[in-house]
Amino acid sequence: MIRRLLLLVGGSAAFWLLVGLPARHFGGGDAAVVYLGTALLLCLIPGVLTLLWGEMALRQSPDQQLIMVLGGTGIRMAFVLAGGWALFAWLPYYQQQSFLIWLVVGYLFTLTLDLSLLLAGRPEARV
Repeated sequence: MIRRLLLLVGGSAAFWLLVGLPARHFGGGDAAVVYLGTALLLCLIPGVLTLLWGEMALRQSPDQQLIMVLGGTGIRMAFVLAGGWALFAWLPYYQQQSFLIWLVVGYLFTLTLDLSLLLAGRPEARV
């Protein structure tokens, strides 16, 4: 469990460096690094929570797994949308369209990484 959490956080940090630094160099400036870092942090909070919830749900019945998948997706999306909207609406630094693009990039990356880690850790199917 701890290993998957570390992979989620470490993978997001690696993504931030491997994508943010070249984006900064190729014209995004410091804002690209800040926007991507903010987006990843905003996406990591519900990502960690859904990974923990998913670990518990994968050992439950199939209907509990379905609730986790749908509920986790809804919680993650609501949290990221609300947080991104709040930053965009209230902080002038984040009132650039490029922040929203970086938010989508960060969301899709953390979603993919979170689900990959969750599926890799599911127990073997019993026949």
